[in-house]
Amino acid sequence: MIASKAKSLSGSVAVPGDKSISHRSVLLGGLASGTTRISGLLEGEDVLNSVAASRALGALARKDGDQWIVQGTGNGLLLEPEGEIDFGNSGTGCRLYMGLAGAYDFPVTFVGDASLSKRPMARIVDPLKLMGVQLVDSREGCRLPITLRGPRVAAPIEYRVPMPSAQVKSAVLLAGLNAPGITTVIEPVMTRDHSEKMLAGFGAVIEVETAADGTRTIRLEGQGRLTGCDIQVPSDPSSAAFPIVAALIVPDSDVTLPNVLMNPTRTGLITTLLEMGGRIEIANEHESGGEKIADLRVRSSELKGVTVPGERSASMIDEYPVLAVAAAFAEGETVMEDVGELRVKESDRLAAVAAGLKANGATCEEGKDWLKVTGIPGGKGLGGAGSGSIPPVATHLDHRIAMSFLVMGMAAEKPVKIDDASPIATSFPEFVPLMRELGAELEDGNV
Repeated sequence: MIASKAKSLSGSVAVPGDKSISHRSVLLGGLASGTTRISGLLEGEDVLNSVAASRALGALARKDGDQWIVQGTGNGLLLEPEGEIDFGNSGTGCRLYMGLAGAYDFPVTFVGDASLSKRPMARIVDPLKLMGVQLVDSREGCRLPITLRGPRVAAPIEYRVPMPSAQVKSAVLLAGLNAPGITTVIEPVMTRDHSEKMLAGFGAVIEVETAADGTRTIRLEGQGRLTGCDIQVPSDPSSAAFPIVAALIVPDSDVTLPNVLMNPTRTGLITTLLEMGGRIEIANEHESGGEKIADLRVRSSELKGVTVPGERSASMIDEYPVLAVAAAFAEGETVMEDVGELRVKESDRLAAVAAGLKANGATCEEGKDWLKVTGIPGGKGLGGAGSGSIPPVATHLDHRIAMSFLVMGMAAEKPVKIDDASPIATSFPEFVPLMRELGAELEDGNV
């Protein structure tokens, strides 16, 4: 696909539902007793794979008009799946369901696509082993395909998460649902807390303590009753990141995004863009289902480089690729610290971003766990990947790399071509029509 410089972006568009909350709505709805009705579910490939996983474990799930209706099995009553469970490209779905189903006394085999099969799963399997879960089979390095089998009765544990990871925390808590007693997770750095909030919403007995130094201790009582409920999924801030950055860097733009999730564990990008001088107005703030939601109005801005502190990375880990694009149009240097986690995402995002920026004439330096981008205000001379002797940006089957560099092409002097737009469907299938509605110039690169 090719993105060319847009005259301006304007209008109000609704970004699809939050991916993290969508995954958890389907998972917990499939486990709870009774009926869960979900409005605004993100219908990307990743979440639909979670729907299929819940069905494989005994839940019923169907779409009825604009809602998804999920009939759950009841906590502790998942069924042994008849075959492998395929999560495609979804690390979140795979890791959450490993925690959920891994603690049951039957074998479950988890598989994924080529990209997911390269990602490390030991961080999930190691704490599950402490609960009595057996690693029956895996590829070298604890990579997919992986087969787990739980014990007759899973053991509750106290586990200190070694890296900031909402997926690891959530997997241990979900396994704890099938263990008698109290499962405790300690996280030194707060990560997105959707699992804790949603577990409480479904009726789990869960408490969270935060120490003076920010360390969070989460205690979950296992083998309790979960009850289905109604869920309204707010717009995904990680998906909203793309029209937000595009509106900031394309001249004369004025874009409104309603009902965006503003959970403090997810707003690191907005905090950073405001520090860079981005004109982002936060209006109509309200709560739904325990989550903060607001409308965002974004207008083109003269951005300045900043240093993004490492402690902010957990609240914006998926947004660094598009932040790097924004930095390429900012005055001065933008330094992103402690972002080594980017190397074990859908691709090595740190390497992919650096390569993509350089292919489009941007100046950047890449370290083991940091990235520095020197911007060119107005984007003069930027772009050009996929023209002449320069190959298109390599997306490495990574949806966020694909969308980030299409955003770059919307403001760069020369068009930007990416090698594969198909991965966008995993998280944001409406991206192309939505951006075209705002005024973006996107065309099929195969024509």
